[in-house]
Amino acid sequence: MVHQPQTDYSVNWVNRMADIPQAAWDALAQPLKTPFLEWDWLNNLETSGSATSKTGWLPNHLTVWQNRQLIAAAPFYIKGHSYGEFVFDHQWADLSHRLGVRYYPKLLGMTPFTPAGGYRFLIAPGEDEDELTEIMVSAIDHFCGNNQISGCHFLFVDPEWRQVMERHGFTSWLHHSYIWQDKGFSSFDDYLSIFNANQRRNIKRERKAVTKAGLRLVPLVGDDIPKSLFPLIYNFYSSTCDKFFWGSKYLTRQFFEQLYPDYRHRVVLVAAYRDDDDRHPVGMSFCINKGDQLYGRYWGCFEEYDCLHFDACYYTPIEWAIANGVKMFDPGAGGRHKRRRGFPATPNHSLHRFYNQRLMQILRHYIGEVNEMEQEEIDAINNDLPFSKRDIQFLVQD
Repeated sequence: MVHQPQTDYSVNWVNRMADIPQAAWDALAQPLKTPFLEWDWLNNLETSGSATSKTGWLPNHLTVWQNRQLIAAAPFYIKGHSYGEFVFDHQWADLSHRLGVRYYPKLLGMTPFTPAGGYRFLIAPGEDEDELTEIMVSAIDHFCGNNQISGCHFLFVDPEWRQVMERHGFTSWLHHSYIWQDKGFSSFDDYLSIFNANQRRNIKRERKAVTKAGLRLVPLVGDDIPKSLFPLIYNFYSSTCDKFFWGSKYLTRQFFEQLYPDYRHRVVLVAAYRDDDDRHPVGMSFCINKGDQLYGRYWGCFEEYDCLHFDACYYTPIEWAIANGVKMFDPGAGGRHKRRRGFPATPNHSLHRFYNQRLMQILRHYIGEVNEMEQEEIDAINNDLPFSKRDIQFLVQD
């Protein structure tokens, strides 16, 4: 489908990342802090069979061209369900059903299966961002109207971009993640000094439990990661999904294997080895790093060890982050237990537009109350952080 809002630009909807030149896409995506809008990551999701029409994630990427040059883009998916999004809109789907309005399919802007902030339109430096945003929003409205799409939704959006899209009529819905920030810590012990005495003892005890179990944790980065570990990441990921998250095994083995050739430079693994075996990890956490940002994605273990999860997913990545100049560590979705380990609740937002006027009116009428309740939850969590140094101020963007 091609829509031409004016003669200078052509707007194309593209159904495969592979049909978009990698260099052109990455010229827009690589300057951003988030790694999850880069061509390699998004293309891998498709070619590995993870985000495809068969899994309910039909790629439908928006591109804007000028004289055969890609000057703006955005990854989109047409969804027939809400799985793998980590923003739970089932109440809106239920309301839509009660009103006799078809909720699915919907148009979704996010990186599949990735509850990490930073989604936004990709716009080339030096271009008129306001004009291109208006063109892209118009193309979205046109596409949804022509194809009977119920609504357009953006999840885990860039905070500054959220304000831009609100001016274009999208409505914000407040959520929260648990985010660690470096406040100039010189070491992990320095980081521990901000906790009250009781929680400081607990964290030290948890780390000692891993050592007493005869395990050592080894961070592995980029080219230092053996190729053989990439399929093993899937085994750990699969094991955790089978144990705790039935129906959430969204990524294929091929996805992890395909990270090795062109994306391993972004990968950070924390591998747990027995003292007598430095080749076969018994547990592992899988993170992605770009610049001063670190993102925890998945974890697993083949045997149960006391506190291994906390050390592999939180403490050792924080220690690595401090040593390597990382300023922000997002450990992944869910878990109020994260606040006990130094991850304050931090706002994130989704953006929504329904094309049924009645549904849109209800959203706008009630979303303020919904957001107030969420803000109260964030405040309650952060008022109970186990810190003794109350002068520590964590950046909480709204």
